[in-house]
Amino acid sequence: MKNSLLFICLLCISNISMAQTGQLKGTIKDQNGKSIEFINVLIEDTQFGTLTDKEGKFNFENVPTGHYSITFSSFAYSSLRKEVDILAHQTSNMDIVLSESQMELQTVEILGRAETSYKNTNSFIGTKSSTPLREVPQSIGYVTKELALDQGAYTVNDIVKNISGVNQYTFYNDITIRGHRIQGQDISGNLVNGMRAFTSFWKQQLIPHIERVEVIKGPASALFGNASAGGTINRVTKKPLTQTRQSISSTVGSFNTFRILGDFTGPMTEDKTLLYRLNLGYENSGSFRDLQYAKNLVVAPSFSFLPSEKTRLNFDIVYQKSDGRLDRGQAVFGDGDLYSVPITKSLNAANDYLKEESINATISLRHEFTDQLSFNSVYMRSNYAEDLLEHRGNNKFANFGDGSLDYEKVEMRVGIRKRDWSNNNFSNYFNYDVSTGSIDHKVLLGYDYFQQVLHPGGSQLQARGYLTADKTGSINSYNPANKDLYALDANGNPIPVVEHFDLTDPFANKLRDLSKYIYSSNVYAQSMLHSHGVYIQEQASIGKFKVLLGLRQEFYTDVLNYKGDSEEDVTQNALIPRVGLVYSVTPNINLYGTYVQGYQPQSATVINDPNAGGPFDPLTSELKEIGAKSDWFEGRLSATIAMYYLTEKGALYNANEPGNPDLLIQTGKDLSKGFELDLAGKITDNWSLIANYAYNEATIEESDDENLVGRQKPNAPKHAGNLWTKYIFSEGSFKGLGFGIGANFVTERFGSLGSTAEPPVFPAYEIFDAAVYYKMNKFQIQMNINNVFNKTHWVGGYDYIRAFPGAPRNVMTTVSYTF
Repeated sequence: MKNSLLFICLLCISNISMAQTGQLKGTIKDQNGKSIEFINVLIEDTQFGTLTDKEGKFNFENVPTGHYSITFSSFAYSSLRKEVDILAHQTSNMDIVLSESQMELQTVEILGRAETSYKNTNSFIGTKSSTPLREVPQSIGYVTKELALDQGAYTVNDIVKNISGVNQYTFYNDITIRGHRIQGQDISGNLVNGMRAFTSFWKQQLIPHIERVEVIKGPASALFGNASAGGTINRVTKKPLTQTRQSISSTVGSFNTFRILGDFTGPMTEDKTLLYRLNLGYENSGSFRDLQYAKNLVVAPSFSFLPSEKTRLNFDIVYQKSDGRLDRGQAVFGDGDLYSVPITKSLNAANDYLKEESINATISLRHEFTDQLSFNSVYMRSNYAEDLLEHRGNNKFANFGDGSLDYEKVEMRVGIRKRDWSNNNFSNYFNYDVSTGSIDHKVLLGYDYFQQVLHPGGSQLQARGYLTADKTGSINSYNPANKDLYALDANGNPIPVVEHFDLTDPFANKLRDLSKYIYSSNVYAQSMLHSHGVYIQEQASIGKFKVLLGLRQEFYTDVLNYKGDSEEDVTQNALIPRVGLVYSVTPNINLYGTYVQGYQPQSATVINDPNAGGPFDPLTSELKEIGAKSDWFEGRLSATIAMYYLTEKGALYNANEPGNPDLLIQTGKDLSKGFELDLAGKITDNWSLIANYAYNEATIEESDDENLVGRQKPNAPKHAGNLWTKYIFSEGSFKGLGFGIGANFVTERFGSLGSTAEPPVFPAYEIFDAAVYYKMNKFQIQMNINNVFNKTHWVGGYDYIRAFPGAPRNVMTTVSYTF
């Protein structure tokens, strides 16, 4: 009886409790009607809190009846508070519209990007402040981490095809933008979070820790001083988020590829004043190229401290370690038939290696003095170390005794080298927002300092050329007129210091006995360069017009014989203007025009190198560009059209002279003019698209060598285009299943501009890629098939000893888990 009474009492209490609860659900969208994912929804003074899903929906069940305040917050959108009554046995519905936050809290990109599509809305690289891309009067291309993941990309070179006017140049960390080459160690074209980081020239940059890669087309000297004419590449690292997100993924596939990645972020304190993010990446992969492999490690922690609404501090580190071999490309027979030697064959020896290590440490601060005045300060320290042993071609074929060439054998050289560099960057600027009548002003005043040092201990052992007659020395090149000076074999041919590479020998990639070589040594003298600049920028809004005016005074100094007895400063200065105008035709279409000057001093070490053939003038450039930017499909898809006229004076090219690989030639004037189109975003919530096309006529207009005038610049295709689209089924029997398909094409390109012969021509190609995805709850599996039809192609190159073939058909499978 007692048990029965107890059961009845509990049942009554349960019924009373259930009678006093209700349900709250709703949907959150932006002002364009697009559903917003990862919005914080909190019922104040309770334990109820959640994040919206990809459809912008949230749901709370068994909420006690009563009157509540509900807050909706995200750093990308303005916070909102709503009141609601929860009634017993009833469902309360809320349809919320959030507007994008207008706060400048990401001016130094302290916090992570909230968007999760192929589209990126705001830019920091274009104006050094958070500005909608549609309002920047210059073309800016980008690739988001979402697109990189969908394409199975792992390096910057993997994704440049998605940006108009940007193409690979070689296997190395170098590309062309509008026909102008950007090299990895070139501080004028490579940025990390808007700062100049020292990167490898030889290895392509990894992107597992990168939020997006963006390219500002044309010179950016008014903002960054020493800037390449074609454009500037900026890699934005992933920053902490206020929401907890964790994911791991693993990739296996062709060429013995194995990769594993981890991405973890969220608050470290209950009040979310301290946030963290940790990105980890490891790769152990082979290659379609003989002897090539890659062992890479990336560790990238980041922390954000938000003590108040007015002060924000970020600290992040990116550590990278790489082990592999330096691949200088494919050599083919001297008749120039690119198909005469398999694309797999490299010139390496089995005991070659390339070991690299780098670390970037950045601290950034933003403080708001008032609602109108804020201060930003960023410091980055960048270190890079290189340890190299390589067998490589000497840029020519082997000599017979009569001076003719053996077109089936490559003359070789060996280099053993160690070098260490460090960069220091310091950037400070004020933002001041003020209105004068009907004109709104955003004024930026700043000062930058940059320093690069080559540390002591850098040195190289080098073996090349042919043995002297007594076999105790070497001569760099062979001259049949002085045949008696050389050691000759039984056939009367000169004996090389380093055995020639026989392109017909299947065992040519063997271990080499380094003790048999005759070396010359070279010690790299310590060097230092530094620059600093003062700049001012005004962004004025006048009705439908937005005017951008910028001016920078740059001071550049190269220190020769740094810390030596004859230390000497070589200084170069420039005053650099920038003018831009944007006109809003409709709420979603803007027209723009811009005029920018560029400045890029030649390094004093190059200017004073007797082997280079200098001295050389600095590079100067000038960009005139007009275009249009717009958003479509309720803001989901962005489009940019640009027409440009870009001139550069003073470009340096390798003369491609046999036996003298350091000789450079300088052109008088280069001209790039063309048209570009970029599309990125979503057509529907489950249909993503990115497409681009570029027409680029990049020619040499003036040169002391008349044979160069009128030639298309190296590795600069006149036509290039790319398409990638992905569709995911969101309901029905195929829910979670998706497909991706893409294609890109490049027309023929010229190699090096050596004036002694016609430059090599690398043929046009079309490549097709495909992918299939399946997502179930927190798991996703995807398979990427690259180069579906196994097209033999070349991404670029210098000559017929250094051609760079693209990868044949390969398959990569990735499994991801989000928790």
